[in-house]
Amino acid sequence: MTDVMELCPSTDLVDGGKAVAFEVNYAGQLSRAFAIRYQGQVHAYLNRCSHVPMEMDYQEGQFFDDTGRWLLCSTHGAAYEPDSGACSGGPCRGGLVKIKLSESNGVVHWHTGAQLKSVAF
Repeated sequence: MTDVMELCPSTDLVDGGKAVAFEVNYAGQLSRAFAIRYQGQVHAYLNRCSHVPMEMDYQEGQFFDDTGRWLLCSTHGAAYEPDSGACSGGPCRGGLVKIKLSESNGVVHWHTGAQLKSVAF
């Protein structure tokens, strides 16, 4: 069963801008996650690099590179596709763990009971 919770107002997520952080239960542990907007669509991932399982942001909510095209791990420079979480360069082993979001009536919703999926590329 999937529960849907309000995560943030849609206006909090700007294309290529700062992420909104939230907590998820992953593998029985409370873990940080982040939501972003890319090319008009909202996406969310576990804040854990596939290269080494550590948080990726170099400053709170900063995941995009300077061009707004890639999500970067600040520690080793792994680059991920913002719309899929797939690894696109640098030291990564697979992709990011994707979290289901939806958006309606000016609100971004998080589907709390949805299965978290690791992107394998």
